[in-house]
Amino acid sequence: MNQPMLGNSTSSVLGRRLGGELVKLRSTAGLTQTHAAKALSSSITKVTKMERGWVPVRDPDVRALCELYGVHDPSVVGHLLELARIDRERRKARGWWDDYTTLGVMQEYVTLESAATAIKVWQPAYLPGLLQIPAYVRGLRATPFGSTELARRKDRDEEFVAARLARQRRLTSDPPLTLKAVLYESVLRNFPGGAETARGQLDHLVKMTDLPNITLQVFPFTGGTHQGLNGAFNIISFAEPGAMDVVYAEAAFTHTWIEGGEGAAAHDELFEMIAERSLNERESLLFLHDLRKDL
Repeated sequence: MNQPMLGNSTSSVLGRRLGGELVKLRSTAGLTQTHAAKALSSSITKVTKMERGWVPVRDPDVRALCELYGVHDPSVVGHLLELARIDRERRKARGWWDDYTTLGVMQEYVTLESAATAIKVWQPAYLPGLLQIPAYVRGLRATPFGSTELARRKDRDEEFVAARLARQRRLTSDPPLTLKAVLYESVLRNFPGGAETARGQLDHLVKMTDLPNITLQVFPFTGGTHQGLNGAFNIISFAEPGAMDVVYAEAAFTHTWIEGGEGAAAHDELFEMIAERSLNERESLLFLHDLRKDL
C-alpha cells in the first residue's frame, strides 16, 4: 500500500500492523467500531484512526480493547502492547532524516532502515542507495532544465546526495546494518555519468565487499528469468519483539509496503531463490574486477 496521510496524521508500518490485528480481534468477537468507541469513551473516528494506523495507540486503550474482545492470553496482550510501544517510540524519534526535505515518500523507509538490523535488497535496474557514490546519485538525477530551474535543482540534488550519504553511515555504525544485496547484471553495465562514474562506483563496490556485514552477489544474464525481474524490493528485518519483516517495493510512480505475513514470506523465498541462482560472493567479486578492467 502507498503510505497514507490524513491531516497531520501519518500511518506507520507498525501502526498499520497493530491496527490490522485489532480489527481482526474485533471481527472475531463480532463487534463493531461503535462498541469499541464506547469501551474507550471515544469517537468512532478515533477507533478508525487506530485501526488504520493513523495515530499512536496508548497502553490503556490496548488493554481496554483486549478486555472488550475477550482476549486474555498474556502473550497476545503483551505482543500488542509491544507493537504499540515500538510504534510510539519510532513516531517520536528524531534522526538525521528530519534535516532533509528532499526525502519525500522515503521518510518512512529511512526511519525503518535506521532501526533495522538487516536488509536484503534485490535490484534489477539500479544500485541500492546504500552502495551509491555521489557521482552515481547525481547521474541518476541529471535531467535537462532551464538555467534558473537548473540552479534550484542542483541545490536540491546536493541535499539529496547528502541525505544518501547519511543513510550509508548505518553500514559502519555500531552495531552495523547487515546488508545482503543481489544485483542483476544489467545494473553493472548501465552507469549514469559514463565511464568515470563507472570506475569510481565499481571501485567502491569492491571496497564495500571487504566489510563483514555486506554480502554482494551478481545475477548474470545467463541465470534466466524469474519473478524478481518485475521489480526491485527490499526486505527489512528487526531484532525487536513483534517487529515483523517489512517489504518495500518500488515501481516507476508508486511504492508498496508489505507488512509481515504471507506476502513478506513470499518475497523472502523469492530473494533466496534469486541468491541461490546468482554468482557466489567470490565469483561476483571477480565479475566486478573484470568489468573494471574493461573500462
